Amino acid sequence: MIFRLAILLGLTGAQFVFAQDRATAEPPSPPTPDQAAPPVKPTVEKIDATHFKIGKVTFDQKSREIRFPAKINIVTGQLEFLVVHVNGKVHESLFVTDVSATHLNLAFTLLRYPPSPELYALPSEAGGLSGDFPVVPAEIKSGARIAIEVEWKDNEKTRRISINDWIQHATTTKAMPLGPWIYGASVIEDGKYVPEFTGDIIAIFLANSAMINYPGDDNGNDDVWIPFPKRVPAVDTEVTVILSPFNSNKTASKP
Repeated sequence: MIFRLAILLGLTGAQFVFAQDRATAEPPSPPTPDQAAPPVKPTVEKIDATHFKIGKVTFDQKSREIRFPAKINIVTGQLEFLVVHVNGKVHESLFVTDVSATHLNLAFTLLRYPPSPELYALPSEAGGLSGDFPVVPAEIKSGARIAIEVEWKDNEKTRRISINDWIQHATTTKAMPLGPWIYGASVIEDGKYVPEFTGDIIAIFLANSAMINYPGDDNGNDDVWIPFPKRVPAVDTEVTVILSPFNSNKTASKP
């Protein structure tokens, strides 16, 4: 079944995205002529009975866990994004990655995560964005909530924690509360999947252009979240970002 769906989706490129034409909260920055995003034609490879691969993105059909490689990009300064593509807004993101946003979204689609547009502001009649948001059924909201963890090598030991533990509120000095992030899939504009050409993958400061957004307090403030001092490893440390269904009963990890 998964391969039939992959073939159908691969034939239509980015059209598989579960997204509607919605206005963007942060206008996407079109690529310069020498940074044009090439068409992406996903191919799903089988690793074993439950594990599959799309480019550099791997996922487990049974646990619905998605993994992709990234690097630590900054250890000081304000954060608007958790993950961006290497050609994106790298000056304000904790991680950078070279994975395709289209490949990542296809993994979400194949694992049947329902995208929730609840954080994407609706356009106003006067132009721009309103303060209103779509009404989303409870079952869609629940299914779109994900946990984000990071795995890395600390000397010879492999460590894994909630990514929230690596983000600090600049005013309260406390770690970001343990809670879900929301998969919304982002938008398609002019026939293009927006995260593929903006590089906006996971946003802390709300962005309709991002595939995943942080739903907690101060997500509309672009100057309160910073990397947690002494917890985040050095710049260029290689990590694996892990996305999975959010479990509200899971306890906070130890940084």
